[in-house]
Amino acid sequence: MQQKPNKLTEGSILKSLITLALPVIFVNILQTAYQLTDTFWVGRLGTDAVAAVSISFPIIFFIISLGIGLGVAGTILVAQYAGKQDQATVDYTSSQTFLMVIVVSIILGAIGYLLSPYMTMVMTDDSNVIYPAISYMRISFIGLVFMFTYMIFQSLLRGVGNVRTPMYIVLGTVLLNLVLDPLFIFGYGPIPAMGVKGAAISTILTQAIASIIGIALLSGGKYGIKLKLSHFKPDYPLIYKMFKIGFPSSVEQSTRALGLAVMTLLVTTFGTLTVAAYGIGTYVLMFVIIPAMGLSMATSTLVGQNIGAGKIERAERIAILSTKLAFIALSIVGIIIFIFANQVVAFFIPGEIETIKTGALFLRTMSLTFGFVGVQLTLNGVFIGAGNTMISMILAIVSLWVLRFPLGYVLAMHTSLAEVGIWIAFPISNIVAALATLVWFKKGTWKEKKITEEMKQIEDTRTETIIEEGGLG
Repeated sequence: MQQKPNKLTEGSILKSLITLALPVIFVNILQTAYQLTDTFWVGRLGTDAVAAVSISFPIIFFIISLGIGLGVAGTILVAQYAGKQDQATVDYTSSQTFLMVIVVSIILGAIGYLLSPYMTMVMTDDSNVIYPAISYMRISFIGLVFMFTYMIFQSLLRGVGNVRTPMYIVLGTVLLNLVLDPLFIFGYGPIPAMGVKGAAISTILTQAIASIIGIALLSGGKYGIKLKLSHFKPDYPLIYKMFKIGFPSSVEQSTRALGLAVMTLLVTTFGTLTVAAYGIGTYVLMFVIIPAMGLSMATSTLVGQNIGAGKIERAERIAILSTKLAFIALSIVGIIIFIFANQVVAFFIPGEIETIKTGALFLRTMSLTFGFVGVQLTLNGVFIGAGNTMISMILAIVSLWVLRFPLGYVLAMHTSLAEVGIWIAFPISNIVAALATLVWFKKGTWKEKKITEEMKQIEDTRTETIIEEGGLG
């Protein structure tokens, strides 16, 4: 018998947030450990190797974001139907989401693999960086289907309030990656040293294992969602609806990724040392905003379920409390990073004095505005949970393309600041984007979105399918 979705629509809001957010934060820490582990071991190969991974990451992230954004729609619907206690639609929507994301991942993986050399050469002309970067990217794109499956498994379970199961799976695979990384990078016994390419192989193998385990668990139906083979028959009206809901999120995610890639392209004009410092700085940024990402994801689930249950005022109280917690938590983290910036960078690339100096300056320049990043991310989770992905898309475009990149370009290329101008663009864009997001939240238009009411036609399609099957089984 299936477990009922977690009850997140009543009781203490703070307790619900903590119960849901802490495992999600831990999962995000573990997921970031993939990148940090790669950077840690690749850093032992030198600055060129770190630069190769740093150049590869925004390109891979861009391709991933094009598809994962589409999966957001399924997660939103799962959360809202879980709030309505409509288990049949939760199961049906989950299966269709998996189908859509897997197909998209295969297509994008093939495109990414073919275009890897061209994208790399756009980013850099350093022959010592180009080859390992291409190798790292191509291996990553080969395994893109596992990465997508692995991510959507976690997202859908989070939608029904099950955050512990993904945590255990991710913990096991990250520990395995910790062992496999040095094995494939440096070689041992019959396994040859593969350098940067070995880091990508290690990550893909562990994510493949996680994907297989995830699908097996959901097929059993004991974790809040039950995947059925009959539900994988393409439901084109539902897929179209999910595409319409998810496309703005896909644009948002790809905009962020493209912005990261373009910023990296701007950084490359100042040499490999600056690229390595920027790469380490962005990895650290990803790590320190994990508390806000966890709160954002938890908030998205809570807001989605409460809107599905018709509890709009409770959803708003959740949003306000989450935003305050994110601002405080990230401000504290930012102060700590500001104080220990040199030590943090040295952990990843020991002995490289100039790289450490440049990376530490980057961290100190942006770290005291981490609290504003927390505000933006958490409120973004509110908009997504409500199904208003268009707001998130517009704010992402403004933040990156109206603020960060133009400002970074002007300061770096048309003043004496050089690469420091790029660093300065981060805190300014963080503050302005957070304030804009807060203003939009206060307008309250996000509360007017009624996703489940717009899906009545899809519910009818689902009901007809179930009748044809002879019941829920």
